[in-house]
Amino acid sequence: MTSPSWRESVVAYIRAEAQPVDKFGHQPRLYALTREIAEGGAYDDDVLFASAWMHDLGVFIGHRPADPALLAGWDHVPYTIARSQELLSEWGFPQAKLDLVAEAMRTHQAKDKAVLPEAIVLRDADILEQLGAIGALRTLVKVGRDTRYATYSDAIPVLQRALDELPGKLQLPRARELAIPRIAALHSLLDAIRAEAGGLLY
Repeated sequence: MTSPSWRESVVAYIRAEAQPVDKFGHQPRLYALTREIAEGGAYDDDVLFASAWMHDLGVFIGHRPADPALLAGWDHVPYTIARSQELLSEWGFPQAKLDLVAEAMRTHQAKDKAVLPEAIVLRDADILEQLGAIGALRTLVKVGRDTRYATYSDAIPVLQRALDELPGKLQLPRARELAIPRIAALHSLLDAIRAEAGGLLY
């Protein structure tokens, strides 16, 4: 019996470790977005796959601090990079590409400056995941279970900031194109929430 490919190992591991379980969907969607953004370009798909699937390991329950005070100051990226390099090596990922994956993960957040081509693709894809209906779902599902979001009123400003600030951070033309319907959807949703709540969202 042959051993699983490193990609199969990545997916199986993230499926098992993604907690809360709704966090699992972000990884396959993110990889699909990187493929869509990178279509026709000279990007390394091994790097895109590994970084897209592993980039949030340090935000999963069991991989992040359980203590609320420690969690408040937790930077998941160094942990994610170190643990991902260990795991990918065990699973047979090409050693020569480990540093590229690490760099893509290091600069995947909107606040970061991505330079590596695959890192730019990953960062743009991660920004797109924070916009539109998916972005709203990913934020609203945290209400009541994340200390940052005690009520819906805590979540709405986060979505508004995403709408105001994130589109301008996209670097690639294809990502900006893909953002257009997502921006419109999130704008419509926020308008509808405010109209229906009438100032009584709480």
